[in-house]
Amino acid sequence: MVGSGILATWGVVTMRRAGTNVRPDQPALVIVVDGPFRFSRNPLYLALTGFYLGVSMLINTVWPPFLLPVLLAFLHWGVIRREEHYLEAKFGSTYLNYKARVRRWL
Repeated sequence: MVGSGILATWGVVTMRRAGTNVRPDQPALVIVVDGPFRFSRNPLYLALTGFYLGVSMLINTVWPPFLLPVLLAFLHWGVIRREEHYLEAKFGSTYLNYKARVRRWL
C-alpha cells in the first residue's frame, strides 16, 4: 500500500509539472512521458490496483481478490480504452508513438 501511495503521488506530481489535468473527467492538455509514465501508460491505475490488493490483504477476507478481475475488466473496457481512443483522436501520432514505446501496465 505504501508503494502504491508513492507511485500515485509520483504520477500526480509528474502530471501537474507537465501542466495537464490529473482528473480523468477533465481534458488532457499534453501527453506526459516523464516520471512513472516512462514505464507505464497508466501508473495511477496501477497504483490503485496495488492499493486495492493491499487493503484486501489487510481486511483478511477471501472475496476481494476474486472481485479484482471484474474490477480490472471494468477499468480496462470502461475507462482505459475510452481514454486511449480520446488521446489517439486528440494527439494523433504523438500518442501513438508513446503507446508503441510504453506498455499499458508494466
